[in-house]
This record gives sequence, structure tokens and C-alpha cells, in this order.
Amino acid sequence: MMAKQYDVVIIGAGSVGTPTAYFLAKEGKKVLCIDQYSSSGQGQNKAAIGGVRATHSDPAKITICKKSLEIFSAWKETAGTDIGWKPGGYCFPIYTEKDEKTMRDMLPIQKKFGLNIDWIDANGIAKAVPGINMKGLRGGTLSPDDGQVSPLMASESFTREARKLGAEFRYREPVKKLGMKDGSVASVETDRGTYTAETFVNAAGANATAICEMAGFSMPVIPDSHEAGITSPVKPFLPPLVVDIRPGSDVMTKNFYFGQVESGQIIFCYTPLQPILGTDRRETSEFMPILARRLVSLIPRLKNLTIRRLWRGLYPMTPDGVPIIGKAPGVDNMFLGIGMCGQGFMMGPGVGYNLASHIAKGKPAMDQEIYELLSPKRDMGRGKAERLA
Repeated sequence: MMAKQYDVVIIGAGSVGTPTAYFLAKEGKKVLCIDQYSSSGQGQNKAAIGGVRATHSDPAKITICKKSLEIFSAWKETAGTDIGWKPGGYCFPIYTEKDEKTMRDMLPIQKKFGLNIDWIDANGIAKAVPGINMKGLRGGTLSPDDGQVSPLMASESFTREARKLGAEFRYREPVKKLGMKDGSVASVETDRGTYTAETFVNAAGANATAICEMAGFSMPVIPDSHEAGITSPVKPFLPPLVVDIRPGSDVMTKNFYFGQVESGQIIFCYTPLQPILGTDRRETSEFMPILARRLVSLIPRLKNLTIRRLWRGLYPMTPDGVPIIGKAPGVDNMFLGIGMCGQGFMMGPGVGYNLASHIAKGKPAMDQEIYELLSPKRDMGRGKAERLA
């Protein structure tokens, strides 16, 4: 079968791959995006709960997510498509002295990189989160420029807009092999075709390490699974997405987070105290009782919610909790947008924008020094994985 030539082939049509295809097509590149699933956003993207925040402690994550917020919040005006953007911010209510210190210590770097965030007192948190349990509440942080978006609506819209600019998408085509020549990727081979290009992008999410190994190198991206759920809709009352960073009394959960989406449903998730490594996406019997107790303890008025659906998704984790973005080590024409650590949806547009700039213009759109913090060549053995949410 004759190979078809492109400027860029992207492996993965998910949270990172679809915006990367869009921004590369805007740069005039002939783009092909291939995916093993039946349409865009059907991997880990559709398991995301849709929160988008720049309230991180890492300068690169802050910078990337600020760009994502800029893109998401203006998307309806830019593309004419509703993707479920809901402003309202992120709120971190705090109940312990230790957690207060942690959050206050983050504020200087967050403000340094231009975040609109501040510490507010308990009454301010109660106003932002109606019905919150006031017992022991010390205050917390609120970042009003953060928000929520529908992952599937966003993925479909990025795909549609990329196609308008000439990008192609091929589905149900898992990658079988990378053709290598003189230390570079020459082609991508699936069971339905062979595709050649000048440049290749690995945006394969939980499968990212396998794609790297096909190119002759390895990256430490290990998936772990997280469960989430959504309720039937209720009257809108909760503007921000809320993150309770306390460990649960159940000795199984580290933190949990939830928000009310634009259409009224409450969507929720928690972080297991011990990572559940692997790719098992079956729902568990313990998730809902644990989550319900935590949710009702924090906001008692939610006790009568009706649960509509539960699911599990995968967090492709790196050792230091920081994504891997940039040129692959030892393979000059492969770029990586992998290891998003469960934050691929919120980071995706910012990652895609900078990868497109790096590929098309030879440098990222963001400050090079900050971009290097995400480098595939960095020492990933140092630092502690950020797992607030």
C-alpha cells in the first residue's frame, strides 16, 4: 500500500491531539490525526470531569493552563460553537492549619505568574460555596478566572474546526509500528495504511510509553485509574469547582473535588490515597459510598442528590507529576505531549498551541525557560508529584 505524505502526523485524537491538530492546521500544516477509537475524545478525554484551572504551583503548568483558559473561554466567540464553558473559578476550602500554610505558600508564585487568586476568609468561602459546612472552616483560596468545559463538546469542536482548515482524522486505527530511518521516524503503520510525514507527535495518553518504545526510547508514563460520577441536574447554585484537599477518614482517599456543570448536574471525583496502577476502568463498589459521605459532610444540602452515572478513567502519571512536552530525546522529528497526570483536558489547548508553535516556528509560544521545565530530557526523579486534583 502506498504511503500518504503529510507535514505532521499526530498519534492520538484526544485532549492534546485534537487541539494540536487545530493549531498546526492554523499554521498551514498538512495534518493527519490518527486514533484507535471510533471518534475524537473517546479515550481518557471523555472520562475528564471538565475542570480547567491555572491554580497550580508549577510555573509551566500555570503558564500552559492560562493559555488553555484563554482559548476555552473565548471559543464560542472564536469558533461559534458552544462547548459548555462555565466561568465560576476554583475554590479550595481549608480546615486545617497545615493546609492553610500550604495554600498560602503557593500564592506568591501563582501571583508572580499572573493568576487572579487570593486567600479569602470563611465567610467569603461560604458565599462562594452555598451550604458549605462552616465547622472548623478557616477560609480558602478562590480563583474566579478558572472554569469548566464539556470535554466531549470541546473535542468535537476542535476536530470540526481543524477539518475546516484541512486537517484529516482517521479512526479505529491503532498504531502497529513506527518505521524508523537514521534515528528519525519515517512512517506510522496501522492495519489500514502507512502514513509518512516530516514530523510526528505522540499524544497517545495512556498508550504514550508504548509509542515511545516503538521509536527506540522510553518515557516513564504510568497510568493509574480514578473513578468519577455525575448526578441528575438540580437548580444551579454552585459557581466554582470545589477541591477539598483533606485526606478522607476512610483511609482510602487523599482529596476529592466536584462542581456543577452548565446544565446543572453535580460532577465529582476523588484521588485514591494509594495510586491504583494499571489500565482497569471497571467501576468499583466502594467509590460511591466513600464519595457520598465526603460530599454530604462538606455540603449537607446535597444528601438527596440522584446519581446518574459512574465511570473510571486513567491518569497517565510521570514520576514528578509534571507533563512531558517537547522534542523527543534522540529522535529529531518526534514531539511529545504526554504524561498529563490527569490534567490533560485542562492543559490540552495550551499544550497544542505551544507544540504547534514549536513545530512550525522552531520555538514554543511561551517563554523558553519555562517551557524547558516540561522537557522530556529533564531529571524526573526529583520533586514530588502534585496531586491536589
